[in-house]
Amino acid sequence: MKIEAAGASAAADVASYLRPGTLHLPVLPPLALYIHVPWCLRKCPYCDFNSHQRHGEIPEEDYLDALRADLESSLPLVWGRRVVSVFIGGGTPSLLSARAVDRLLSDVRALLPLEPDCEITLEANPGTFEAEKFASFRASGINRLSIGIQSFDDAKLAALGRVHDAAQARRAIEIAQRHFDDFNLDLMYALPGQTLPELQRDAGAALRIASPHLSLYQLTLEPNTVFARYPPALPDEDTAAAMHDWIEEATAAAGYSHYEVSAYARAGHACRHNLNYWSFGDYLGIGAGAASKLSFPHRIVRQTRLKQPDSYLRAAARREFIAESHEVARADLPFEFMLNALRLTAGFPLRWFTERTGLPLSAIDATVAAAEQRGLLVRDLESIWPTGLGLRFLSDLQALFLPRPASVR
Repeated sequence: MKIEAAGASAAADVASYLRPGTLHLPVLPPLALYIHVPWCLRKCPYCDFNSHQRHGEIPEEDYLDALRADLESSLPLVWGRRVVSVFIGGGTPSLLSARAVDRLLSDVRALLPLEPDCEITLEANPGTFEAEKFASFRASGINRLSIGIQSFDDAKLAALGRVHDAAQARRAIEIAQRHFDDFNLDLMYALPGQTLPELQRDAGAALRIASPHLSLYQLTLEPNTVFARYPPALPDEDTAAAMHDWIEEATAAAGYSHYEVSAYARAGHACRHNLNYWSFGDYLGIGAGAASKLSFPHRIVRQTRLKQPDSYLRAAARREFIAESHEVARADLPFEFMLNALRLTAGFPLRWFTERTGLPLSAIDATVAAAEQRGLLVRDLESIWPTGLGLRFLSDLQALFLPRPASVR
């Protein structure tokens, strides 16, 4: 009877596998780990991340205990999978003590198998207090820093509500250069009152430093931020477009590859962690407010942790960190995939779509053809990639892949 029951169960599994509408992922994508540290010295007026201004000392020990419990409780979801990258973000993770970062990475290594060349990134602010810890971070195993410069102009930094000045930014970069072969400078453009010559001086300073990687983002007014409630005067669309065009030309002339909408890298220094996001890879997110996207043979699941640090810490005793969890609907997968993959300037191999969504290429063929006709996409027998026009109007291109009501199809 047991054999018959097992046979019936197997037959049901096969029937489920063959049933139209059932996902089947032939291979699981790479897996990354994201660790969120939610505290910062001061909430910036443009920031819509889950960050909370610090009042008093950070509860390091309690938070490290909670992170370990969070990771331990998540292990069944990723059992046996190796981690290709680790990213410690925030907030301001560099506010953690060097000892805390050392313990955090020790816990990660004890619980998860990391690839031998695993990229381990820590986001850092350029303030003097944080920069003095860079050498200790490197000794703990951090092999990549992402430094939130934002600007080298003191007036612009004040307008952005940053707590560091240009001198501190340059000092932090000098320290990073001594201890890290791989680091990123994070800058913004189209800042309040910024002119094209000011942008050229600002980004030009970053190019002269010759950082291995640059992230250059246009400032946008995100909902639920101070800037959204009290909008500053930003450059008009034509000026912002001229800034973008100058950045494109200047980074190329300086030897940088523009490999993603806002990312520029020297050869061999593209951010592997972010590439995994953009190629619709998997990531386990732990920490207050962290998000996860995890693939299984017949489903893809998204999760979000409790956002408030105090709530997250209280949840540690119960090991109940998840605020929301849902399976991604089959109809939503083309958009979710394209929302990420179309950010890559070189596009993506066609096989990624099937491997990472479980859907046939026929699911997107009509939409791809429509995007081609509008000059937003190009494809050949192996790849799909956005045109220059498609990158400029990326949101419009991505929106083409949104699920439509049955009556519209």
